[in-house]
Amino acid sequence: MNFAPLPSVDVASVPADALVLDVREDDEWTAGHAEGALHVPMSGFVARFGEVTEAVADGRRAYVMCRVGGRSAQVTQYLVQQGIDAVNVDGGMIAWDAAGRPVVSESGTPGFVA
Repeated sequence: MNFAPLPSVDVASVPADALVLDVREDDEWTAGHAEGALHVPMSGFVARFGEVTEAVADGRRAYVMCRVGGRSAQVTQYLVQQGIDAVNVDGGMIAWDAAGRPVVSESGTPGFVA
């Protein structure tokens, strides 16, 4: 079988108004996440798939992110197989934070990457 390479982008290529899909678990999300991101943990992803399809219903691209890029790569592959325009964010939240992109906690105050 011939698989297409996984679509991916670096943190700098994520537009400020992008749909960021964070697939990390609840404790990671609570500590810090990209402001405005949609949180659908990988552990419950299939059960909550409808939330993702609603978010991309207008044809928006989903920028999928986890801590470093492993879990998000798996989710990106799944989304692409479902016909959704999705890209993996290389380096995940670690790279996001290192690039100086905003990280907020659940309460909206500055967060950190757990």
